Amino acid sequence: MATDAPPPEGGTEKSPAQPTTEAFLAEQGSAEFGELRRAHRSFAFPLTVAFVLWYLLYVLLSNYAGGFMGTKVFSNINVAFVFGLAQFVTTFLIAWLYSRHANAKLDPKAEAIKSRMEADV
Repeated sequence: MATDAPPPEGGTEKSPAQPTTEAFLAEQGSAEFGELRRAHRSFAFPLTVAFVLWYLLYVLLSNYAGGFMGTKVFSNINVAFVFGLAQFVTTFLIAWLYSRHANAKLDPKAEAIKSRMEADV
């Protein structure tokens, strides 16, 4: 619920100064920011495409290869069930890999940019 009341005053914490629009635009054109974007895109885009293709394979096989997907693997567990579970495993694997990538490559670069922009104000 929104309110028109101003934020409370007298806090001991001081929020960091906010850079100007011009500072953001200048940073957007910097080589360091470009490197951060490339590091993100080079990881996120290929994995996104791979996962969408993997998911579409699952959907297409389910629709057009019923005999194959109905093949029993173990007891009442068939290929379709295994593929379905593999979708969940793949989702969690990608999230874990992205978390590692972000912690190692993206977060340090983003923190450096943030610190520099807050210091310049």
